[in-house]
Amino acid sequence: MITFAPPYFTLLKQQFMQDARLIKNALISVFYKDGLDVLAKTLHDLGVNIYSTGGTQEFIEKLGIPVIRVEDLTGYPSILGGRVKTLHPKVFGGILARRANETDRQEVAEYAIPFLDLVVVDLYPFEETVKQTSDETSIIEKIDIGGVSLIRAAAKNFNDTLIVCDKSDFSEVSVLLNQQQGSTYLEQRKAYAGKAFHTTSHYDGLIFSYFDKDKNTAFKSSVTPAKTLRYGENPHQNGIFYGDLNALFTQVHGKELSYNNLLDVDAAVHIIADFSEPTVAIIKHNNPCGLACRNNISEAYKDALAGDPVSAFGGIIAANRTIDVATAKEVDKLFMEVLIAPGYEPEALAILQSKKNRILLIQKEQLTSTQQFRSLLNGVVAQDKDIVKISPEQINLTTRKSASNQQIHDLIFADIIAKHTKSNTIVLAKNQQLIGIGCGQTSRVDALKNAIAKANEFGFDLTGAVMASDAFFPFPDCVEIAGNAGVNAVIQPGGSVKDELSIQYCNEHEIAMYFTGIRHFKH
Repeated sequence: MITFAPPYFTLLKQQFMQDARLIKNALISVFYKDGLDVLAKTLHDLGVNIYSTGGTQEFIEKLGIPVIRVEDLTGYPSILGGRVKTLHPKVFGGILARRANETDRQEVAEYAIPFLDLVVVDLYPFEETVKQTSDETSIIEKIDIGGVSLIRAAAKNFNDTLIVCDKSDFSEVSVLLNQQQGSTYLEQRKAYAGKAFHTTSHYDGLIFSYFDKDKNTAFKSSVTPAKTLRYGENPHQNGIFYGDLNALFTQVHGKELSYNNLLDVDAAVHIIADFSEPTVAIIKHNNPCGLACRNNISEAYKDALAGDPVSAFGGIIAANRTIDVATAKEVDKLFMEVLIAPGYEPEALAILQSKKNRILLIQKEQLTSTQQFRSLLNGVVAQDKDIVKISPEQINLTTRKSASNQQIHDLIFADIIAKHTKSNTIVLAKNQQLIGIGCGQTSRVDALKNAIAKANEFGFDLTGAVMASDAFFPFPDCVEIAGNAGVNAVIQPGGSVKDELSIQYCNEHEIAMYFTGIRHFKH
Protein backbone atom coordinates (compact mmCIF):
# COMPACT_ATOMS: atom_id res chain seq x y z
CA MET A 1 0.00 0.00 0.00
CA ILE A 2 1.31 3.42 -0.95
CA THR A 3 0.50 5.94 1.75
CA PHE A 4 -0.47 9.40 0.60
CA ALA A 5 -2.29 12.13 2.46
CA PRO A 6 -2.78 15.34 0.49
CA PRO A 7 -4.69 18.01 2.39
CA TYR A 8 -7.91 17.67 0.40
CA PHE A 9 -10.29 18.88 3.08
CA THR A 10 -8.25 21.92 4.03
CA LEU A 11 -8.84 23.47 0.62
CA LEU A 12 -11.43 26.24 0.66
CA LYS A 13 -13.96 26.09 -2.15
CA GLN A 14 -14.10 29.79 -2.79
CA GLN A 15 -10.32 29.99 -3.10
CA PHE A 16 -10.33 27.64 -6.09
CA MET A 17 -13.55 28.53 -7.86
CA GLN A 18 -11.64 29.57 -10.98
CA ASP A 19 -10.14 26.07 -11.18
CA ALA A 20 -13.41 24.19 -10.65
CA ARG A 21 -14.22 21.32 -12.99
CA LEU A 22 -17.71 19.86 -12.78
CA ILE A 23 -17.67 16.12 -13.34
CA LYS A 24 -20.14 15.23 -16.07
CA ASN A 25 -18.58 12.04 -17.43
CA ALA A 26 -16.59 9.37 -15.62
CA LEU A 27 -14.73 6.28 -16.81
CA ILE A 28 -14.60 3.46 -14.27
CA SER A 29 -12.66 0.22 -14.83
CA VAL A 30 -11.19 -1.44 -11.75
CA PHE A 31 -9.96 -4.83 -10.65
CA TYR A 32 -10.78 -4.24 -6.97
CA LYS A 33 -14.43 -3.39 -6.34
CA ASP A 34 -14.16 -2.76 -2.57
CA GLY A 35 -15.97 0.49 -1.79
CA LEU A 36 -16.85 1.14 -5.42
CA ASP A 37 -20.56 0.95 -4.64
CA VAL A 38 -20.37 4.11 -2.53
CA LEU A 39 -18.50 6.06 -5.20
CA ALA A 40 -20.73 4.83 -8.02
CA LYS A 41 -23.89 5.82 -6.13
CA THR A 42 -22.44 9.25 -5.40
CA LEU A 43 -21.69 9.80 -9.08
CA HIS A 44 -25.14 8.61 -10.09
CA ASP A 45 -26.83 10.92 -7.57
CA LEU A 46 -24.80 13.82 -8.98
CA GLY A 47 -26.03 13.06 -12.50
CA VAL A 48 -22.66 11.86 -13.82
CA ASN A 49 -22.60 9.66 -16.94
CA ILE A 50 -20.62 6.52 -16.17
CA TYR A 51 -18.63 4.69 -18.86
CA SER A 52 -17.32 1.24 -17.99
CA THR A 53 -16.19 -2.18 -19.19
CA GLY A 54 -16.48 -5.86 -18.37
CA GLY A 55 -16.74 -6.87 -14.74
CA THR A 56 -16.86 -3.29 -13.51
CA GLN A 57 -19.79 -2.53 -15.80
CA GLU A 58 -21.67 -5.58 -14.48
CA PHE A 59 -20.92 -4.62 -10.86
CA ILE A 60 -22.29 -1.10 -11.31
CA GLU A 61 -25.34 -2.26 -13.24
CA LYS A 62 -26.23 -4.67 -10.42
CA LEU A 63 -26.42 -1.60 -8.17
CA GLY A 64 -29.24 -0.36 -10.39
CA ILE A 65 -27.06 2.36 -11.91
CA PRO A 66 -27.07 2.85 -15.69
CA VAL A 67 -23.73 2.43 -17.46
CA ILE A 68 -22.57 3.37 -20.95
CA ARG A 69 -20.43 0.56 -22.36
CA VAL A 70 -17.00 1.63 -23.62
CA GLU A 71 -17.63 -0.66 -26.62
CA ASP A 72 -20.59 1.50 -27.57
CA LEU A 73 -18.40 4.60 -27.37
CA THR A 74 -15.52 3.20 -29.41
CA GLY A 75 -17.47 0.99 -31.80
CA TYR A 76 -15.10 -1.89 -31.04
CA PRO A 77 -15.60 -4.89 -28.74
CA SER A 78 -13.09 -6.02 -26.14
CA ILE A 79 -10.58 -8.12 -28.12
CA LEU A 80 -7.57 -10.37 -27.61
CA GLY A 81 -9.01 -11.95 -24.51
CA GLY A 82 -9.56 -8.59 -22.85
CA ARG A 83 -6.07 -7.29 -23.57
CA VAL A 84 -7.50 -4.43 -25.62
CA LYS A 85 -10.61 -2.65 -24.33
CA THR A 86 -9.93 1.02 -23.71
CA LEU A 87 -6.94 1.68 -25.98
CA HIS A 88 -8.86 3.87 -28.41
CA PRO A 89 -8.81 7.58 -29.45
CA LYS A 90 -12.39 8.09 -28.24
CA VAL A 91 -11.30 7.09 -24.73
CA PHE A 92 -7.90 8.75 -24.58
CA GLY A 93 -9.13 11.77 -26.49
CA GLY A 94 -11.78 12.30 -23.84
CA ILE A 95 -9.19 12.03 -21.08
CA LEU A 96 -6.42 14.13 -22.65
CA ALA A 97 -8.52 16.87 -24.28
CA ARG A 98 -7.65 20.29 -22.88
CA ARG A 99 -10.76 22.26 -22.10
CA ALA A 100 -9.04 25.61 -22.68
CA ASN A 101 -7.57 24.57 -26.05
CA GLU A 102 -9.79 25.61 -28.95
CA THR A 103 -8.38 23.01 -31.35
CA ASP A 104 -8.90 20.25 -28.79
CA ARG A 105 -12.51 21.34 -28.31
CA GLN A 106 -13.16 21.39 -32.06
CA GLU A 107 -11.69 17.92 -32.57
CA VAL A 108 -13.60 16.46 -29.63
CA ALA A 109 -16.81 17.86 -31.12
CA GLU A 110 -15.97 16.66 -34.64
CA TYR A 111 -15.37 13.06 -33.56
CA ALA A 112 -18.15 12.94 -30.93
CA ILE A 113 -15.74 12.34 -28.05
CA PRO A 114 -17.09 13.00 -24.55
CA PHE A 115 -14.86 14.90 -22.11
CA LEU A 116 -13.95 12.40 -19.39
CA ASP A 117 -13.69 14.46 -16.21
CA LEU A 118 -13.05 11.56 -13.83
CA VAL A 119 -11.06 8.36 -14.39
CA VAL A 120 -11.31 5.62 -11.77
CA VAL A 121 -8.84 2.90 -12.74
CA ASP A 122 -6.55 0.59 -10.81
CA LEU A 123 -3.98 -1.98 -11.95
CA TYR A 124 -3.94 -5.73 -12.31
CA PRO A 125 -2.53 -7.43 -9.18
CA PHE A 126 0.93 -8.17 -10.55
CA GLU A 127 2.66 -8.20 -7.16
CA GLU A 128 0.08 -10.53 -5.61
CA THR A 129 0.25 -12.89 -8.61
CA VAL A 130 4.05 -13.17 -8.37
CA LYS A 131 3.64 -14.15 -4.71
CA GLN A 132 0.98 -16.74 -5.48
CA THR A 133 2.41 -18.55 -8.48
CA SER A 134 5.58 -19.20 -10.46
CA ASP A 135 3.65 -19.76 -13.70
CA GLU A 136 5.11 -17.19 -16.05
CA THR A 137 2.07 -17.06 -18.33
CA SER A 138 -0.18 -16.14 -15.41
CA ILE A 139 2.30 -13.53 -14.20
CA ILE A 140 2.75 -11.90 -17.61
CA GLU A 141 -1.00 -11.62 -18.07
CA LYS A 142 -1.12 -9.50 -14.93
CA ILE A 143 1.13 -6.84 -16.46
CA ASP A 144 -1.36 -4.03 -16.95
CA ILE A 145 -1.13 -2.05 -20.19
CA GLY A 146 -4.37 -0.16 -20.59
CA GLY A 147 -4.67 0.66 -16.89
CA VAL A 148 -1.23 2.24 -16.70
CA SER A 149 -1.93 4.22 -19.87
CA LEU A 150 -5.28 5.49 -18.59
CA ILE A 151 -3.81 6.49 -15.23
CA ARG A 152 -0.90 8.32 -16.81
CA ALA A 153 -3.13 10.09 -19.32
CA ALA A 154 -5.55 11.31 -16.67
CA ALA A 155 -2.73 12.35 -14.34
CA LYS A 156 -1.02 14.26 -17.15
CA ASN A 157 -4.23 16.20 -17.80
CA PHE A 158 -4.81 17.05 -14.11
CA ASN A 159 -5.79 20.58 -15.16
CA ASP A 160 -9.10 19.11 -16.29
CA THR A 161 -9.32 15.48 -15.16
CA LEU A 162 -9.37 13.80 -11.76
CA ILE A 163 -7.60 10.44 -11.53
CA VAL A 164 -8.44 7.98 -8.75
CA CYS A 165 -6.30 4.83 -8.82
CA ASP A 166 -6.57 3.40 -5.31
CA LYS A 167 -9.65 1.78 -3.77
CA SER A 168 -8.70 3.32 -0.42
CA ASP A 169 -9.59 6.72 -1.91
CA PHE A 170 -13.13 5.81 -3.03
CA SER A 171 -14.78 6.89 0.20
CA GLU A 172 -12.80 10.11 0.47
CA VAL A 173 -13.58 11.10 -3.11
CA SER A 174 -17.26 10.41 -2.50
CA VAL A 175 -17.26 12.78 0.45
CA LEU A 176 -15.30 15.38 -1.50
CA LEU A 177 -17.70 15.32 -4.45
CA ASN A 178 -20.74 15.55 -2.21
CA GLN A 179 -19.26 18.53 -0.38
CA GLN A 180 -18.36 20.28 -3.63
CA GLN A 181 -21.53 19.47 -5.60
CA GLY A 182 -19.66 17.26 -8.05
CA SER A 183 -16.78 19.65 -8.72
CA THR A 184 -13.05 19.29 -8.13
CA TYR A 185 -10.36 21.93 -7.79
CA LEU A 186 -6.91 22.14 -9.30
CA GLU A 187 -4.90 21.45 -6.16
CA GLN A 188 -7.02 18.39 -5.47
CA ARG A 189 -6.59 17.05 -9.01
CA LYS A 190 -2.88 17.75 -8.90
CA ALA A 191 -2.48 15.93 -5.58
CA TYR A 192 -4.24 12.84 -6.92
CA ALA A 193 -2.11 13.05 -10.08
CA GLY A 194 1.01 12.93 -7.91
CA LYS A 195 -0.27 9.78 -6.24
CA ALA A 196 -1.07 8.30 -9.65
CA PHE A 197 2.47 8.71 -10.93
CA HIS A 198 3.74 7.29 -7.65
CA THR A 199 1.51 4.27 -8.23
CA THR A 200 2.64 3.63 -11.81
CA SER A 201 6.28 4.14 -10.87
CA HIS A 202 5.97 1.58 -8.08
CA TYR A 203 4.17 -0.82 -10.41
CA ASP A 204 6.86 -0.56 -13.08
CA GLY A 205 9.48 -1.16 -10.41
CA LEU A 206 7.77 -4.42 -9.42
CA ILE A 207 7.75 -5.58 -13.04
CA PHE A 208 11.40 -4.65 -13.45
CA SER A 209 12.28 -6.63 -10.32
CA TYR A 210 10.52 -9.70 -11.72
CA PHE A 211 12.45 -9.59 -14.99
CA ASP A 212 15.68 -8.73 -13.15
CA LYS A 213 15.37 -11.53 -10.56
CA ASP A 214 18.30 -13.52 -11.96
CA LYS A 215 20.58 -10.49 -11.76
CA ASN A 216 19.27 -9.74 -8.28
CA THR A 217 19.62 -5.96 -8.49
CA ALA A 218 19.23 -4.84 -4.88
CA PHE A 219 17.99 -1.33 -5.55
CA LYS A 220 16.25 0.13 -8.57
CA SER A 221 16.59 3.87 -8.90
CA SER A 222 15.02 6.09 -11.52
CA VAL A 223 17.71 8.72 -10.88
CA THR A 224 19.89 9.15 -13.94
CA PRO A 225 22.58 8.91 -14.92
CA ALA A 226 23.92 5.86 -13.09
CA LYS A 227 27.68 6.10 -12.75
CA THR A 228 29.78 2.94 -12.63
CA LEU A 229 32.55 3.33 -10.05
CA ARG A 230 35.98 1.72 -10.14
CA TYR A 231 34.76 -0.68 -7.47
CA GLY A 232 32.83 -0.70 -4.21
CA GLU A 233 34.28 -0.55 -0.71
CA ASN A 234 36.80 -3.19 -1.79
CA PRO A 235 38.23 -4.13 -5.20
CA HIS A 236 36.24 -7.39 -5.32
CA GLN A 237 32.94 -5.46 -5.03
CA ASN A 238 31.18 -3.65 -7.86
CA GLY A 239 30.00 -0.11 -7.22
CA ILE A 240 27.45 2.21 -8.86
CA PHE A 241 26.39 5.72 -7.93
CA TYR A 242 22.82 6.78 -8.74
CA GLY A 243 22.62 10.53 -8.80
CA ASP A 244 23.87 13.72 -10.41
CA LEU A 245 27.21 14.75 -8.92
CA ASN A 246 27.50 17.54 -11.48
CA ALA A 247 24.55 19.29 -9.86
CA LEU A 248 26.49 19.53 -6.58
CA PHE A 249 30.15 19.77 -7.57
CA THR A 250 32.50 20.93 -10.25
CA GLN A 251 35.59 18.73 -10.25
CA VAL A 252 38.56 20.88 -11.22
CA HIS A 253 41.32 18.31 -10.76
CA GLY A 254 42.16 14.71 -9.99
CA LYS A 255 41.05 11.15 -10.63
CA GLU A 256 37.48 9.90 -10.50
CA LEU A 257 35.75 9.69 -7.16
CA SER A 258 35.59 6.19 -5.72
CA TYR A 259 32.84 4.53 -3.68
CA ASN A 260 34.71 5.24 -0.43
CA ASN A 261 35.46 8.80 -1.55
CA LEU A 262 31.74 9.39 -2.04
CA LEU A 263 30.92 8.11 1.44
CA ASP A 264 33.45 10.50 2.95
CA VAL A 265 32.39 13.40 0.72
CA ASP A 266 28.81 12.90 1.87
CA ALA A 267 29.90 12.98 5.51
CA ALA A 268 32.08 16.03 4.89
CA VAL A 269 29.47 18.21 3.17
CA HIS A 270 26.86 17.40 5.78
CA ILE A 271 29.03 18.35 8.75
CA ILE A 272 30.51 21.48 7.19
CA ALA A 273 27.00 22.73 6.36
CA ASP A 274 26.27 23.06 10.09
CA PHE A 275 28.90 25.80 10.59
CA SER A 276 28.70 29.41 9.46
CA GLU A 277 32.05 30.81 10.64
CA PRO A 278 35.26 29.91 8.72
CA THR A 279 35.50 26.15 9.34
CA VAL A 280 37.52 23.18 8.15
CA ALA A 281 36.54 19.56 8.74
CA ILE A 282 38.79 16.57 8.10
CA ILE A 283 36.94 13.30 7.57
CA LYS A 284 38.30 9.77 7.82
CA HIS A 285 36.10 6.71 7.36
CA ASN A 286 32.96 8.90 7.52
CA ASN A 287 33.91 10.37 10.92
CA PRO A 288 35.47 13.75 11.71
CA CYS A 289 39.03 13.41 12.96
CA GLY A 290 39.73 17.14 12.91
CA LEU A 291 37.53 20.23 12.97
CA ALA A 292 38.05 23.84 13.94
CA CYS A 293 36.32 27.21 13.57
CA ARG A 294 38.57 30.26 13.32
CA ASN A 295 38.75 33.82 12.01
CA ASN A 296 40.05 32.68 8.63
CA ILE A 297 40.22 29.44 6.69
CA SER A 298 44.00 29.05 6.99
CA GLU A 299 43.89 29.07 10.80
CA ALA A 300 40.87 26.76 10.74
CA TYR A 301 42.80 24.25 8.63
CA LYS A 302 45.88 24.32 10.84
CA ASP A 303 43.89 23.73 14.00
CA ALA A 304 41.68 21.09 12.41
CA LEU A 305 44.79 19.20 11.34
CA ALA A 306 46.33 19.58 14.79
CA GLY A 307 43.38 17.71 16.28
CA ASP A 308 44.67 14.43 14.83
CA PRO A 309 47.40 14.77 12.20
CA VAL A 310 47.89 11.00 12.08
CA SER A 311 44.31 10.14 11.16
CA ALA A 312 44.17 13.04 8.68
CA PHE A 313 46.57 11.16 6.38
CA GLY A 314 44.58 10.05 3.33
CA GLY A 315 41.44 11.81 4.50
CA ILE A 316 38.85 14.15 3.03
CA ILE A 317 38.99 17.90 3.74
CA ALA A 318 35.99 20.21 3.55
CA ALA A 319 36.09 24.00 3.94
CA ASN A 320 33.25 26.52 3.89
CA ARG A 321 35.36 29.39 2.53
CA THR A 322 37.43 29.90 -0.62
CA ILE A 323 40.84 28.24 -0.38
CA ASP A 324 43.52 30.93 -0.37
CA VAL A 325 47.23 30.59 -1.06
CA ALA A 326 48.22 30.29 2.59
CA THR A 327 45.79 27.41 3.11
CA ALA A 328 46.78 25.72 -0.14
CA LYS A 329 50.46 25.72 0.87
CA GLU A 330 49.60 23.98 4.14
CA VAL A 331 47.21 21.48 2.57
CA ASP A 332 49.81 20.64 -0.07
CA LYS A 333 52.05 19.20 2.66
CA LEU A 334 49.47 16.50 3.48
CA PHE A 335 48.57 13.40 1.52
CA MET A 336 44.82 13.60 1.20
CA GLU A 337 42.24 12.21 -1.19
CA VAL A 338 39.71 15.00 -1.70
CA LEU A 339 39.41 18.71 -0.94
CA ILE A 340 35.98 20.34 -1.08
CA ALA A 341 35.49 24.11 -0.99
CA PRO A 342 33.17 26.75 -2.46
CA GLY A 343 36.10 28.07 -4.53
CA TYR A 344 39.87 28.37 -4.97
CA GLU A 345 42.08 31.37 -5.59
CA PRO A 346 43.85 30.86 -8.95
CA GLU A 347 47.33 30.60 -7.38
CA ALA A 348 45.99 28.29 -4.65
CA LEU A 349 44.48 26.02 -7.30
CA ALA A 350 47.78 25.85 -9.15
CA ILE A 351 49.54 24.76 -5.95
CA LEU A 352 47.00 22.06 -5.19
CA GLN A 353 47.03 20.70 -8.73
CA SER A 354 50.66 19.68 -8.34
CA LYS A 355 49.53 16.19 -7.24
CA LYS A 356 47.84 14.59 -10.26
CA ASN A 357 45.50 12.26 -8.36
CA ARG A 358 44.37 14.78 -5.75
CA ILE A 359 40.64 15.37 -6.21
CA LEU A 360 39.58 19.02 -6.00
CA LEU A 361 35.89 19.81 -5.87
CA ILE A 362 34.02 23.09 -5.95
CA GLN A 363 30.73 22.68 -4.10
CA LYS A 364 28.12 24.55 -6.12
CA GLU A 365 25.13 24.14 -3.83
CA GLN A 366 24.12 22.73 -0.47
CA LEU A 367 22.33 19.44 -0.12
CA THR A 368 18.61 20.10 0.15
CA SER A 369 17.17 16.60 0.51
CA THR A 370 15.49 15.96 3.84
CA GLN A 371 15.43 12.16 3.68
CA GLN A 372 18.07 9.45 3.63
CA PHE A 373 17.92 5.85 2.52
CA ARG A 374 19.75 2.63 3.28
CA SER A 375 19.44 -0.87 1.86
CA LEU A 376 18.44 -3.31 4.58
CA LEU A 377 17.57 -7.02 4.44
CA ASN A 378 15.53 -7.40 1.25
CA GLY A 379 14.40 -3.79 1.11
CA VAL A 380 15.21 -0.18 1.81
CA VAL A 381 14.61 1.91 4.92
CA ALA A 382 14.09 5.65 4.80
CA GLN A 383 14.14 8.30 7.49
CA ASP A 384 14.25 12.04 7.92
CA LYS A 385 17.75 13.43 8.11
CA ASP A 386 18.97 14.57 11.51
CA ILE A 387 18.98 18.30 10.80
CA VAL A 388 18.44 19.46 14.39
CA LYS A 389 21.01 22.03 15.49
CA ILE A 390 20.84 23.06 19.13
CA SER A 391 21.22 26.73 20.05
CA PRO A 392 22.52 28.08 23.39
CA GLU A 393 18.96 29.11 24.28
CA GLN A 394 17.70 25.53 23.93
CA ILE A 395 20.04 23.77 26.34
CA ASN A 396 19.00 23.23 29.94
CA LEU A 397 21.39 23.60 32.87
CA THR A 398 20.91 20.69 35.29
CA THR A 399 23.70 21.46 37.79
CA ARG A 400 24.51 24.22 40.25
CA LYS A 401 27.64 25.17 38.32
CA SER A 402 27.16 26.80 34.92
CA ALA A 403 29.59 26.94 32.02
CA SER A 404 31.37 30.08 30.85
CA ASN A 405 30.23 31.83 27.68
CA GLN A 406 33.16 30.32 25.78
CA GLN A 407 32.30 26.88 27.07
CA ILE A 408 28.68 27.30 26.01
CA HIS A 409 29.89 27.89 22.46
CA ASP A 410 32.20 24.90 22.76
CA LEU A 411 29.36 22.72 24.01
CA ILE A 412 27.23 23.61 20.96
CA PHE A 413 30.27 23.05 18.74
CA ALA A 414 30.89 19.62 20.28
CA ASP A 415 27.22 18.62 20.06
CA ILE A 416 27.21 19.33 16.32
CA ILE A 417 30.27 17.13 15.83
CA ALA A 418 28.69 14.35 17.90
CA LYS A 419 25.64 14.45 15.62
CA HIS A 420 27.83 13.65 12.61
CA THR A 421 29.88 10.90 14.27
CA LYS A 422 29.21 7.16 14.46
CA SER A 423 27.70 5.97 17.74
CA ASN A 424 28.72 5.45 20.43
CA THR A 425 30.30 8.89 20.36
CA ILE A 426 32.18 11.13 22.75
CA VAL A 427 33.54 14.47 21.58
CA LEU A 428 36.04 16.59 23.51
CA ALA A 429 36.43 20.21 22.42
CA LYS A 430 38.10 23.41 23.56
CA ASN A 431 38.11 26.88 22.02
CA GLN A 432 36.11 25.74 18.95
CA GLN A 433 38.57 22.96 18.19
CA LEU A 434 38.03 19.21 18.19
CA ILE A 435 40.74 17.87 20.50
CA GLY A 436 39.62 14.29 21.11
CA ILE A 437 37.01 11.93 19.74
CA GLY A 438 35.86 8.39 20.36
CA CYS A 439 33.50 6.99 17.74
CA GLY A 440 31.81 3.78 16.70
CA GLN A 441 32.39 2.09 20.04
CA THR A 442 30.15 -0.53 21.60
CA SER A 443 30.72 1.11 24.99
CA ARG A 444 30.38 4.82 25.75
CA VAL A 445 33.11 4.47 28.38
CA ASP A 446 35.45 3.08 25.72
CA ALA A 447 34.54 5.98 23.43
CA LEU A 448 35.45 8.43 26.20
CA LYS A 449 38.73 6.68 26.97
CA ASN A 450 39.63 6.76 23.27
CA ALA A 451 38.83 10.48 23.11
CA ILE A 452 40.99 11.24 26.14
CA ALA A 453 43.83 9.13 24.74
CA LYS A 454 43.65 11.06 21.44
CA ALA A 455 43.76 14.40 23.24
CA ASN A 456 46.71 13.34 25.35
CA GLU A 457 48.56 11.87 22.37
CA PHE A 458 48.56 15.21 20.56
CA GLY A 459 49.40 17.32 23.60
CA PHE A 460 46.07 18.96 24.40
CA ASP A 461 45.37 20.20 27.91
CA LEU A 462 41.91 18.99 28.89
CA THR A 463 41.60 21.46 31.76
CA GLY A 464 38.48 23.50 31.03
CA ALA A 465 37.56 21.37 28.00
CA VAL A 466 33.98 20.32 27.28
CA MET A 467 32.47 16.94 26.49
CA ALA A 468 29.51 16.01 24.26
CA SER A 469 27.79 12.65 24.07
CA ASP A 470 25.39 11.55 21.34
CA ALA A 471 23.19 9.75 23.91
CA PHE A 472 22.51 9.87 27.63
CA PHE A 473 24.72 8.50 30.39
CA PRO A 474 23.05 5.55 32.16
CA PHE A 475 25.67 5.76 34.93
CA PRO A 476 27.92 8.52 36.30
CA ASP A 477 31.09 6.72 35.13
CA CYS A 478 31.60 8.94 32.06
CA VAL A 479 31.32 12.25 33.91
CA GLU A 480 33.67 10.89 36.57
CA ILE A 481 36.31 9.82 34.02
CA ALA A 482 35.96 13.08 32.09
CA GLY A 483 36.11 15.18 35.28
CA ASN A 484 39.29 13.44 36.42
CA ALA A 485 40.83 14.28 33.02
CA GLY A 486 40.06 18.01 33.44
CA VAL A 487 36.71 18.36 31.64
CA ASN A 488 34.35 20.62 33.58
CA ALA A 489 31.40 21.15 31.20
CA VAL A 490 29.21 18.45 29.64
CA ILE A 491 26.38 18.38 27.13
CA GLN A 492 24.18 15.33 26.63
CA PRO A 493 20.56 14.50 25.71
CA GLY A 494 19.48 13.39 29.16
CA GLY A 495 16.55 11.04 29.60
CA SER A 496 18.10 8.20 31.56
CA VAL A 497 16.20 6.89 34.59
CA LYS A 498 19.52 7.41 36.40
CA ASP A 499 20.19 10.97 35.22
CA GLU A 500 20.24 12.10 38.84
CA LEU A 501 23.38 10.04 39.55
CA SER A 502 25.35 11.95 36.90
CA ILE A 503 23.88 15.28 38.03
CA GLN A 504 24.81 14.51 41.63
CA TYR A 505 28.39 13.65 40.70
CA CYS A 506 28.73 16.86 38.68
CA ASN A 507 27.39 18.93 41.57
CA GLU A 508 29.84 17.33 43.96
CA HIS A 509 32.81 17.96 41.65
CA GLU A 510 32.04 21.42 40.20
CA ILE A 511 31.17 20.23 36.70
CA ALA A 512 28.53 22.02 34.63
CA MET A 513 26.12 19.76 32.79
CA TYR A 514 23.48 20.67 30.21
CA PHE A 515 20.70 18.57 28.70
CA THR A 516 19.52 19.03 25.11
CA GLY A 517 16.60 16.60 25.00
CA ILE A 518 17.83 15.53 21.54
CA ARG A 519 19.59 12.20 20.93
CA HIS A 520 21.96 11.94 17.97
CA PHE A 521 22.45 8.22 17.29
CA LYS A 522 24.24 7.63 13.98
CA HIS A 523 24.58 3.94 13.20
